[in-house]
Amino acid sequence: MNALTPRSPKRPLLWPDWVYDLRDFLAQGSHPKIYIVGGAVRDAWLHRPIHDLDLTVAGDAVRVARLIANRFGGDFYVLDAERGVGRALVTTPAGRVVVDAARLRGESLYDDLADRDFTLNALAADIQGDLEQIIDPLAGEADLDAKRLRRCSPQAMASDPIRTLRAVRQSIQFGFRMESETQQDVRMAAPRLVDASPERVRDELFKLLSLPRPAAALRVADALGLLTYVLPEATPLHGLEQDAPHVYDAWTHTLAVVENVSVVLGTLRFNRPDQAVGAFSTGMMAMQLDRYRAPLLEHMETGWPNERSHRALLILAALLHDAGKPSTLQVDEAGRRRFVGHESVGAALADARARALRLSAAESDRLRAIIQNHMRVLLLRELTPRALHRFWRLGAVGVDVCLLTLADFLGTYGAELPQDAWLDLVDRVRALFEAYFDQRDRIVAPPPVISGSDLIQALGLSPGPTIGQLLDAIREAQAAGEVLSLEDALAFARRHLGQNGAHEPPSS
Repeated sequence: MNALTPRSPKRPLLWPDWVYDLRDFLAQGSHPKIYIVGGAVRDAWLHRPIHDLDLTVAGDAVRVARLIANRFGGDFYVLDAERGVGRALVTTPAGRVVVDAARLRGESLYDDLADRDFTLNALAADIQGDLEQIIDPLAGEADLDAKRLRRCSPQAMASDPIRTLRAVRQSIQFGFRMESETQQDVRMAAPRLVDASPERVRDELFKLLSLPRPAAALRVADALGLLTYVLPEATPLHGLEQDAPHVYDAWTHTLAVVENVSVVLGTLRFNRPDQAVGAFSTGMMAMQLDRYRAPLLEHMETGWPNERSHRALLILAALLHDAGKPSTLQVDEAGRRRFVGHESVGAALADARARALRLSAAESDRLRAIIQNHMRVLLLRELTPRALHRFWRLGAVGVDVCLLTLADFLGTYGAELPQDAWLDLVDRVRALFEAYFDQRDRIVAPPPVISGSDLIQALGLSPGPTIGQLLDAIREAQAAGEVLSLEDALAFARRHLGQNGAHEPPSS
């Protein structure tokens, strides 16, 4: 049998209805030969949801993408005119789907499939023929069946070093074992990541960090030597002296925090498993923070460019929050522990990594703010309305800080979690969320009772920084219940100016 002869797979391929609609359209007319390739065939075999489709076309692929968009009332884009790649965005009953059409690589379908990354992605199906059969020249189905990740050729990693990160991601994503030759090729190609496009490194890294088990993926990436070239700031400090006083293995702590970010977010899911609330730590979180699950999940849906997830950005903050040097552990008289010495170092390194990864300005600002403030919750001495108002000047960043603080605490203590201290922290976070989500108009952002123009006119002040400082102080006083009206605000402003040694304006 020819290697490209379609055959019945060992298990049925499950395609959504919209793929059959597309098949019916492409099977008509004088279209060139078209195949579904890559991840969609893999996912049909694994019975996973399919939201995008890669087509390889023995002809004008851009024209095919345009025809698909026109036929199904979607949008069309040329992704790469030189390589002949077009994209159709189509709305189906199952939601918005992406169909990418690319010109056949090489002279034949075999050349196209052999040039791909892993055999599980080198399957094809004839979209103009029988979608129940597969084309499998590289024995990808056998690898799927054996839960094995294997590269398509010895040149696969060297020809595109981004595939090294993809190897880690897909092995964890599907629970597959990376076979030994693929592991060796990943190690050999790792140094070439520094020459890869920063944008491609960023996007593959964010996909890896978006996995349900990012800590497991990071352990594999570390073992294969990838992190040195992708996140050098978080590179494990192997060989660190373990018996030095109050010195903690920074990498172990960082991975524990990353793992516990997933634990915290998992506890807040509506479809969380029963075991998520069975343990003391997660059970107390669920009990105290349950009423804020909906707004917290909405917060985690924050969108970043190119569909990069907010979860991945929070995980990146966890990776970098203690970056730069070994963590120093301080123990107070009550036996409470915390790691210090990283606030400024971590933020500066985060700025450098954000630039290296070509993050947007908004992502960079959020990343720095999370890291810069990651000790704020633990350092809050009291939870007065004024203190809560000051904390929530952080805005949405404060939500990220609270989530990271919970994960950081769990990652610091592990199995030795002090119950009283944990209860205190969870209750502190609950009080912060209550102010932010339930008492916003009273504590976080009280409706202004006075404007800058009012202050200038009533107190004879000149425009400048003093006006902004006064307005901030008045808002704090509003949150504390000390200012309720315009008259209160003016009286407070006069006292504030006098107490701070400023020129007392004449009374009006």
